Amino acid sequence: MTYCFVYLLGTTGCDGFRTYIGWTTDLERRLEAHNSGKGARSTAGRQWQLLYAERYLTRSEAMSREWHLKKDRSFRKAFAPT
Repeated sequence: MTYCFVYLLGTTGCDGFRTYIGWTTDLERRLEAHNSGKGARSTAGRQWQLLYAERYLTRSEAMSREWHLKKDRSFRKAFAPT
């Protein structure tokens, strides 16, 4: 069985703390892609760390959860360094 994952990445740079939320079927491969500049355009040029992940049985569940998390600013802020 192949699971789908919703994940939260974080990075700190000269422009402060940033987060990225996405979904994938392979967390390790996806993180590697983001860190090598082959992920989403908004993640290029930064070193990301996996901060949080959830596992789902279907793609539609993962995509729905991703959509909701992207709109939840307080969720992202909870992971910001203090």
